[in-house]
Amino acid sequence: MRVAVIGSGGREHALLWKIRQSPLCTELIAVPGNPGMFDVLDRCETDMSVNDLVDTIRRNRIDFVIVGPEQPLADGLSDELDRLGILCFGPIQAAARLESSKVFAKQLMRSYGVPTAEFEVFTDFESVQNHISAHPRPNGRVVKADGLAAGKGAFVCGSDAEAMDVARRLLVDKELGTAGTRIVIEELLSGREASLHFFCDGERYVALPPAQDYKRAFDGDKGANTGGMGTFCPAAHVPSKTIREVERQVVEPVLNALRAMGTPYRGLLYVGIMLTETGPQVIEFNCRFGDPETQVMLPCLGYDALEPMLECAKGTLSPSKYAQTTSRCAVCVVLCAEGYPATYRKYVPLVPVESQADQLLFSAGTAMLNGSWVSSGGRVLNAVGLGDTMEIARNNAYKLADRAVVEGLRMRRDIALSEVL
Repeated sequence: MRVAVIGSGGREHALLWKIRQSPLCTELIAVPGNPGMFDVLDRCETDMSVNDLVDTIRRNRIDFVIVGPEQPLADGLSDELDRLGILCFGPIQAAARLESSKVFAKQLMRSYGVPTAEFEVFTDFESVQNHISAHPRPNGRVVKADGLAAGKGAFVCGSDAEAMDVARRLLVDKELGTAGTRIVIEELLSGREASLHFFCDGERYVALPPAQDYKRAFDGDKGANTGGMGTFCPAAHVPSKTIREVERQVVEPVLNALRAMGTPYRGLLYVGIMLTETGPQVIEFNCRFGDPETQVMLPCLGYDALEPMLECAKGTLSPSKYAQTTSRCAVCVVLCAEGYPATYRKYVPLVPVESQADQLLFSAGTAMLNGSWVSSGGRVLNAVGLGDTMEIARNNAYKLADRAVVEGLRMRRDIALSEVL
């Protein structure tokens, strides 16, 4: 089977690494990939528009497409491939609204009793002012842009004044363009976060090992929100009982709702949850693998990941074949550019690093410049350590990260620290 993975970041590098191990895969390409994916069989440079992606897929006679980033799904790539009879792991455009529209996701959850923070939707700043004045929340609230904003559309505000300022920037100043023409303002939940991922075939599902992501830029969860500075798996604070609760209260009603709408969800459903005193509540949905959660979940899987993805695309998932348990631990440390997630330096010279046993270096934002390997994005490299315990995995991750870090890059030093103290 000829397989293509759409995307160019660390998540896609991890997917390529895992899929190459499958006996079902005879040829594997990255579209468009990046120069740091040294172990990929082939790369196809292309624009990420749906038309260009489809042309590349057809030209390379691809049998199965796995979509990494959210934008092609929101743009209807899966719909177009389905029309052409090409199997795709990723939901159709209407189902991908779970991520591409925060308003759609929140309203669906409200309609079907899915536990989530109380919220209101706004399209003009005056209504926001009136609402916040009438309903003060001195402990803070969350403001979210409705549309896709490359991970920059959610703002955790510590005061009403801050929430008002964010709403003004989105609705009046158009800071995020059309993504912020509608906003969601919701209550601020407290508790511990976790990332749950589910293979879904429209009706059936399989849970992957739980992970925890670190969003803040600096140690101690300080600084601005980022696309993710590190993660670990499995997350011990999410026992099987909690996963089953999320399945019953979240996954099943959402899959049933989308199927009833005539838009069955086939692909990877990401459920970001907050473990509150009253139980798990949904923070967000994503319509694809998390980044950098993928980099730690896939090494922990004890089975061929390509097989269930293919079954999901066909609508024939067999959950009993795929055990949720794992005997391995994984920790990912993200090496990012100085200044990220604000203004940061590009084209930092990188050095090739030899990975040792139980170490994996995934390339996220890299490029070739005048024959040299350099950084090209905010999150540059993902250093992943594996081990039979979280402490061993963490040590392996930081040993690799220390060999890969160069001047112009930085990392958090407390990823998974809470799990080994």
